[in-house]
Amino acid sequence: MSKTHELGNEKIGLLIKKFYWPAFISVSVSALYNIVDRIFIGQGVGAEALSGVSIVFPIMLIFMAFGMLFGVGTGVNVSIRLGEGKHKKAEQTLGNGLLLMILVSVFVSVVIYFVKDPLLEIFGATDITLQYAGDYLLILLPGIIFQVVGFSLNNVIRSEGNARVAMKTMLLSAGSNIILDPIFIFGFGMGVKGAALATVVSMFFMSIWVLLYFIKGNSVVHLYLKNMKLRANIVRDIILIGMAPFSMQLAASVVQGLLNMQLVNYGNDIAVAANGIIMSVSSMILMSVVAVNMAIQPIIGFNFGAKNYKRVKETLYKGIVFGSVIAFLGFIVVQSFPGAIVKLFNDSDIRLYEIGTKGLSIGMSLVFLIGFQVVMGNYFQSTGKAKLAMFISLLRQVIVLIPMLFVLPQFFGLDGVWMSMPVSSFVSALIVAYFFRKEQLKLNELIDSKDKLL
Repeated sequence: MSKTHELGNEKIGLLIKKFYWPAFISVSVSALYNIVDRIFIGQGVGAEALSGVSIVFPIMLIFMAFGMLFGVGTGVNVSIRLGEGKHKKAEQTLGNGLLLMILVSVFVSVVIYFVKDPLLEIFGATDITLQYAGDYLLILLPGIIFQVVGFSLNNVIRSEGNARVAMKTMLLSAGSNIILDPIFIFGFGMGVKGAALATVVSMFFMSIWVLLYFIKGNSVVHLYLKNMKLRANIVRDIILIGMAPFSMQLAASVVQGLLNMQLVNYGNDIAVAANGIIMSVSSMILMSVVAVNMAIQPIIGFNFGAKNYKRVKETLYKGIVFGSVIAFLGFIVVQSFPGAIVKLFNDSDIRLYEIGTKGLSIGMSLVFLIGFQVVMGNYFQSTGKAKLAMFISLLRQVIVLIPMLFVLPQFFGLDGVWMSMPVSSFVSALIVAYFFRKEQLKLNELIDSKDKLL
């Protein structure tokens, strides 16, 4: 059975399971090598170094934003074009997407290089942590092109239904990073510079792997040099679809910067290090839910393009259930073992243990609500509703969270910074539930209209 045929005919439950586990392994390993970086740095260099690397995280989110812009934008458009039977247009979309990835990643890397020190200070670096953050970022910048190309094209691999290859990509990248981390950090005594170098090398391996797949592999769409000529309509389609996840990641960068600033204002550098741990743990849960999105995105995108709305509806419902269960399991683990999680990153600093344990417990107290929201944002993105997808993506992380970051600490101090996270999750969940109900009614109308025509 061809990949496109199974997207339109295979049982939804079986398809989700088939696509989920490779995607889960991919994103879990991806999240894991960020966690491993921080564990090696926290245990081997210290809490201040962990704080310095956490300061760089908002800048990394900027690059991830561009990866999402072109990766998701290209991937979703490839899925829809394949569903419409427009194979040539799908390949043109791939070529345009790759060229955009290269041009923009190089441009942004150069810009950030010239403003890196003031940017790090804006994101919360102090006299103690600026050196660690600067060392890490300076080595990371030349490898950003590999990150953007690798992650973006890997998303296209998933979008054409080849989840196992996408999984192998992440295993290659993350596996090499996990192996190289201790070699560079401890073996060569490079500290945070070693962690950054290990990340760059692993990104390079990933980008070469995905490029070879589209040039010489068994891909549904192939990469041809002739298609790497920008076409206004294709660029527009890529940007429109990719704008929602791009905005979400870019906003996440701004929010992380504001969060670091408030942590320094109401706490200290150790609170920033604690937030690095919280972000690592929350990313593991979030990426597990994102794996659901990766599993259902090609199914929804293909069937929406093919106007098979019953399969779209069934996929959405099952995706919501699956994502919510995963988020709830993450909530149980975090609330049961917050202290043990903090000690995994650093078992010698009592300040980090006390601040981190409390921050984890408060900050992730309503994390079970994010599964439903993340899946709904992905649904609107996969069906081409870019503006609504963008709104939902920004709702929890920006529209509600930013005001809470400034209001709650005035009453509760450092605890108020942590409290802003669950409050944001609760308010945004109520709003997303409203849009879910509206979309549910709309899907029912489309299904009824199509049934009457048959």
